[in-house]
Amino acid sequence: MIKHLSTAFAAMFLCAGMAQAADTAACEQQAAEKKLAGAAKNSFVKKCSGGGAMAVSAAAEGCNKQAAEKKLAGAAKNSFVKKCTTDAK
Repeated sequence: MIKHLSTAFAAMFLCAGMAQAADTAACEQQAAEKKLAGAAKNSFVKKCSGGGAMAVSAAAEGCNKQAAEKKLAGAAKNSFVKKCTTDAK
């Protein structure tokens, strides 16, 4: 019984690690699309791949789309996206 439980826990952690690696890869791709480099890229990937990254990324993507529809740019866009993603949580 204990062997089965430990095997199940090991599989669960392995799957969680693989999901996080996939999230990180997706965040790396988003950073490349945004042409981020250096500290900005590292910060973006860290925030993107943090807890609940998929939900945050989906919310940010939707907010970015809304900002584009409103033709926002620069600080106005950043402010809108930040508030929008916060509200989406």
